[in-house]
Amino acid sequence: MGGGLKITLRAGERIFVNGGVLKVDRKVSIELMNDVIFLLEQHVMKPEETTTPLRQLYFMIQMMLMDPSLHMKALTMAKESVANLVATVRDGKIRQGVLEAAELLDSDRAFEALKKVRTLLPLEAANTKMQELNKEVA
Repeated sequence: MGGGLKITLRAGERIFVNGGVLKVDRKVSIELMNDVIFLLEQHVMKPEETTTPLRQLYFMIQMMLMDPSLHMKALTMAKESVANLVATVRDGKIRQGVLEAAELLDSDRAFEALKKVRTLLPLEAANTKMQELNKEVA
Protein backbone atom coordinates (compact mmCIF):
# COMPACT_ATOMS: atom_id res chain seq x y z
CA MET A 1 0.00 0.00 0.00
CA GLY A 2 1.39 3.40 -1.03
CA GLY A 3 1.66 6.44 1.21
CA GLY A 4 -0.78 9.30 1.29
CA LEU A 5 -0.39 12.87 0.16
CA LYS A 6 2.23 14.80 2.16
CA ILE A 7 1.67 18.49 2.79
CA THR A 8 4.01 20.84 4.62
CA LEU A 9 2.50 23.85 6.39
CA ARG A 10 4.34 26.86 7.81
CA ALA A 11 3.69 28.27 11.28
CA GLY A 12 0.33 30.04 11.38
CA GLU A 13 -0.83 28.54 8.07
CA ARG A 14 -4.28 27.03 7.70
CA ILE A 15 -5.66 24.13 5.70
CA PHE A 16 -9.33 23.48 5.10
CA VAL A 17 -10.20 19.77 5.27
CA ASN A 18 -13.70 18.42 4.61
CA GLY A 19 -15.26 21.69 5.77
CA GLY A 20 -13.08 22.01 8.87
CA VAL A 21 -10.22 24.46 9.44
CA LEU A 22 -6.89 23.39 10.86
CA LYS A 23 -4.29 25.98 11.88
CA VAL A 24 -0.76 24.97 12.83
CA ASP A 25 1.41 26.82 15.33
CA ARG A 26 4.74 25.65 13.90
CA LYS A 27 6.12 24.19 10.71
CA VAL A 28 4.60 20.77 10.30
CA SER A 29 4.22 18.05 7.71
CA ILE A 30 0.99 16.11 7.55
CA GLU A 31 0.07 13.12 5.47
CA LEU A 32 -3.48 12.70 4.22
CA MET A 33 -3.96 8.93 4.19
CA ASN A 34 -7.37 8.75 2.51
CA ASP A 35 -9.47 10.75 0.07
CA VAL A 36 -10.42 14.08 1.58
CA ILE A 37 -11.37 17.40 0.10
CA PHE A 38 -8.87 20.02 1.16
CA LEU A 39 -7.88 23.53 0.22
CA LEU A 40 -4.58 25.13 1.09
CA GLU A 41 -4.83 28.63 2.47
CA GLN A 42 -3.11 30.13 -0.59
CA HIS A 43 -5.92 28.75 -2.79
CA VAL A 44 -8.70 30.25 -0.69
CA MET A 45 -10.16 33.40 -2.18
CA LYS A 46 -11.39 36.10 0.19
CA PRO A 47 -14.79 37.73 -0.47
CA GLU A 48 -13.16 41.08 -1.28
CA GLU A 49 -11.17 39.39 -4.08
CA THR A 50 -14.30 38.37 -5.99
CA THR A 51 -14.08 41.33 -8.35
CA THR A 52 -14.80 39.57 -11.67
CA PRO A 53 -17.39 37.03 -12.88
CA LEU A 54 -14.88 34.14 -12.90
CA ARG A 55 -13.57 35.04 -9.46
CA GLN A 56 -17.17 35.05 -8.22
CA LEU A 57 -17.70 31.57 -9.71
CA TYR A 58 -14.47 30.38 -8.06
CA PHE A 59 -15.70 31.70 -4.71
CA MET A 60 -19.07 29.94 -5.06
CA ILE A 61 -17.39 26.61 -5.79
CA GLN A 62 -14.95 27.22 -2.96
CA MET A 63 -17.86 27.70 -0.56
CA MET A 64 -19.29 24.34 -1.66
CA LEU A 65 -16.06 22.73 -0.50
CA MET A 66 -15.42 24.76 2.65
CA ASP A 67 -18.89 24.81 4.17
CA PRO A 68 -20.96 21.68 3.55
CA SER A 69 -24.05 23.41 4.99
CA LEU A 70 -23.90 25.88 2.05
CA HIS A 71 -23.24 23.24 -0.62
CA MET A 72 -26.64 23.26 -2.32
CA LYS A 73 -27.10 27.04 -2.17
CA ALA A 74 -23.60 27.63 -3.53
CA LEU A 75 -24.15 25.00 -6.26
CA THR A 76 -27.34 26.72 -7.39
CA MET A 77 -25.56 30.08 -7.47
CA ALA A 78 -22.60 28.56 -9.34
CA LYS A 79 -24.89 27.08 -12.01
CA GLU A 80 -26.57 30.47 -12.49
CA SER A 81 -23.13 32.07 -12.75
CA VAL A 82 -22.07 29.50 -15.37
CA ALA A 83 -25.17 30.26 -17.46
CA ASN A 84 -24.43 34.00 -17.30
CA LEU A 85 -20.77 33.50 -18.17
CA VAL A 86 -21.53 31.24 -21.13
CA ALA A 87 -24.00 33.83 -22.44
CA THR A 88 -21.66 36.81 -22.07
CA VAL A 89 -18.03 35.68 -22.37
CA ARG A 90 -16.57 36.20 -25.83
CA ASP A 91 -13.26 34.40 -25.28
CA GLY A 92 -13.60 30.85 -26.59
CA LYS A 93 -11.01 29.36 -24.22
CA ILE A 94 -12.71 30.84 -21.19
CA ARG A 95 -16.17 29.78 -22.40
CA GLN A 96 -14.94 26.22 -23.01
CA GLY A 97 -13.30 26.12 -19.59
CA VAL A 98 -16.50 27.32 -17.93
CA LEU A 99 -18.46 24.61 -19.74
CA GLU A 100 -15.94 22.00 -18.55
CA ALA A 101 -16.27 23.31 -14.99
CA ALA A 102 -20.08 23.05 -15.32
CA GLU A 103 -19.77 19.41 -16.39
CA LEU A 104 -17.58 18.72 -13.36
CA LEU A 105 -20.13 20.38 -11.07
CA ASP A 106 -22.90 18.29 -12.65
CA SER A 107 -20.81 15.19 -11.89
CA ASP A 108 -20.41 16.27 -8.23
CA ARG A 109 -16.70 16.95 -8.75
CA ALA A 110 -16.49 20.40 -7.19
CA PHE A 111 -12.79 20.20 -6.36
CA GLU A 112 -11.89 19.51 -10.00
CA ALA A 113 -14.27 22.32 -11.08
CA LEU A 114 -12.47 24.69 -8.71
CA LYS A 115 -9.11 23.73 -10.21
CA LYS A 116 -10.49 24.25 -13.73
CA VAL A 117 -11.79 27.73 -12.88
CA ARG A 118 -8.44 28.58 -11.23
CA THR A 119 -6.70 27.90 -14.56
CA LEU A 120 -9.05 30.40 -16.25
CA LEU A 121 -8.32 33.31 -13.90
CA PRO A 122 -5.10 34.39 -15.68
CA LEU A 123 -6.94 34.36 -19.03
CA GLU A 124 -9.69 36.55 -17.61
CA ALA A 125 -7.10 38.94 -16.14
CA ALA A 126 -5.30 39.18 -19.49
CA ASN A 127 -8.59 39.84 -21.33
CA THR A 128 -9.54 42.52 -18.81
CA LYS A 129 -6.17 44.20 -19.23
CA MET A 130 -6.51 44.13 -23.04
CA GLN A 131 -9.99 45.67 -22.81
CA GLU A 132 -8.65 48.45 -20.59
CA LEU A 133 -5.78 49.14 -23.01
CA ASN A 134 -8.20 49.23 -25.95
CA LYS A 135 -10.38 51.76 -24.09
CA GLU A 136 -7.34 53.96 -23.50
CA VAL A 137 -6.39 53.86 -27.20
CA ALA A 138 -9.94 54.60 -28.39
